[in-house]
Amino acid sequence: MLLASHTGHPLEAGLDEAGRGCLAGPVFAAAVILPPDFSPKYLNDSKQLSARRRSELRVDICREAVAWAVAEASPDEISSINIAQASYLAMHRAVAALSVQPTHLAVDGNRFRPYSTIEHTCLIKGDARYRHIAAASILAKTFRDERMTELAELHPEYGWEQNAGYPTLQHRAAIRAHGTTEHHRMGFRLL
Repeated sequence: MLLASHTGHPLEAGLDEAGRGCLAGPVFAAAVILPPDFSPKYLNDSKQLSARRRSELRVDICREAVAWAVAEASPDEISSINIAQASYLAMHRAVAALSVQPTHLAVDGNRFRPYSTIEHTCLIKGDARYRHIAAASILAKTFRDERMTELAELHPEYGWEQNAGYPTLQHRAAIRAHGTTEHHRMGFRLL
């Protein structure tokens, strides 16, 4: 059973990112403040759920959340400031976009660049322990997958609708055969 929050305060936001290890596309992040009683049956770390279950939960999260926001950092930003800093930038953008100011940030993982006005706690495997972080992981993942499917229509040879930009054999073979696009992360080892 996932916990409602780390501090017990009802306006604590959960934060998570998606796409950190990809070769292409932006890194996405989500911030979510949930009602204390929000506990759908299958809510869990997005990596533990099927695409269909993530999509169903996304609808519930967006409808029931006190506040939620999704933001991104571009491949150019990733190349300019590195993937860790770009992940923090996307998280900061998501927090700034929330319609309700959180009192605390519960961040999935072990590192975070402090947000100027809100205290935070880093929580290793937080997406498997806390509802709001699990919800953030679902939103970040589903919105990013949606974007990669859109980009796949422009560049069908890379299979992004299936691999979401991750370093699969198919994706690397397509880079060898077709080169890179403006959506590839040129600071990453692509081959």
